[in-house]
Amino acid sequence: MTDAPATPRGRLTLDQLRHLVEGGHIETVVVGFTDHYGRLLGKRHDAEMFLDETAAHGTHGCNYLLTTDMEMEPVAGYRFANWQQGYGDFHVVPDLSTLVVAAWLEKTALVLCDVKDESGSYVNVAPRSLLRRQTEATGELGFTSCAASELEYYLFQHSYRQAADLDYRGLQPAGWYLEDYHILQGTRTEPFTAAVRRHLKASGVPVETSKGEWGLGQHEVNVRYAEALQMADRHVIYKQCFKEVAEQMGQSVTFMAKFAADRAGSSCHTHISLWRDGRNAFMGEADLGPVKCSEWFRWFLGGWIAHVPDVTVFYAPTVNSYKRFVDASWAPTRLAWSYDNRTAAFRVVGRGPSLRIECRIPGADCNPYLAFAAALASGLDGIRNRIEPPECFTGDMYAARHLPRLPATLREATDRFAASEFAALAFGQDVVEHYTHFFTTEQSAFHRAVTDWERRRYFERI
Repeated sequence: MTDAPATPRGRLTLDQLRHLVEGGHIETVVVGFTDHYGRLLGKRHDAEMFLDETAAHGTHGCNYLLTTDMEMEPVAGYRFANWQQGYGDFHVVPDLSTLVVAAWLEKTALVLCDVKDESGSYVNVAPRSLLRRQTEATGELGFTSCAASELEYYLFQHSYRQAADLDYRGLQPAGWYLEDYHILQGTRTEPFTAAVRRHLKASGVPVETSKGEWGLGQHEVNVRYAEALQMADRHVIYKQCFKEVAEQMGQSVTFMAKFAADRAGSSCHTHISLWRDGRNAFMGEADLGPVKCSEWFRWFLGGWIAHVPDVTVFYAPTVNSYKRFVDASWAPTRLAWSYDNRTAAFRVVGRGPSLRIECRIPGADCNPYLAFAAALASGLDGIRNRIEPPECFTGDMYAARHLPRLPATLREATDRFAASEFAALAFGQDVVEHYTHFFTTEQSAFHRAVTDWERRRYFERI
């Protein structure tokens, strides 16, 4: 059977999906949502069943999926779901605006979902619900939010199964020298990179560029910005596509924030601007350095910076995240802002309608719904309370010892989040309690582990 003569690119309508199903071009629909780690969970539905039932009524999933650890083990201590309550179901409701062809999978479409309870209300602790709440709050202030996330990753020549069998030691990176912007080294990985660019474009995620990054085998593919919720959805599809294409090609990618101590970390630089009446609301006549910026820009930046310690866990969600915050490593270590300065935690870039704020704190391991929710909540609070940013910093921020540092560990960041009045107000005390337990559980798992570093250091010499 040949391909459909006019397979739609980008979002699918139900009528377009029905046409593809009737023609035998789509047989399966992946119905998914993310857990707290940002992993795509869900079910594969027969395409005809999806059209007849699921599209209108949704499906169900066990509510333990928002209480598990990395190994999918149920974790005690959550109010949301536990053994005492019997781990019932929640409702997984397709957001049909996200329906696309999953071009990298055979005869498959994909739709992202909201998690709701049986009354039809959004489940507060679901990551997409948190971002929905903040995009609604943005609208209540008369704005829409545009966002982008720049994901970096390492590409290896071993498959995931081979990497696991090797205990993730001695993996061969796709490159063998630092390759930032090198076209030649990029050519060597083009079979993989071109495939994901092509599949993303055909799956409704418009690609702008790809390039080598600073680490051995480290790369970045950038996709077009969008409204914040849509951008988070694009981010989720991006990661799923990358991992599954790597699996198909016998390779592997990692989005760890810090894969190795002697290599650059992988970031998720987050760009945000607010728009009103079709114009970038960050432009204006209020002078804030060499760029003419509006008061909305100034207050949003002030709030975003001020609340970083309260919500760092949403930017840096794992123990490994904090290994990335090293001086002179291209990752930020101190809280300040500057114009087009890559030593800054907040880098202001662009001119005119492209003026925006880039936050360099999130790592590639972040859940995009949580990271964008934290950024919007912080910036909107800045607008409501007219929080002024600190003075613009110039120079090497790594050498500025007087500037406040980012939280140093997941435990420190979790403690700040748990005690934060701002986080409770922005997300709800139930959400703070739920995610505090999640991050505490993650930290505790690390404390129980015996690492290679400990064996090398103490086996003989202690």
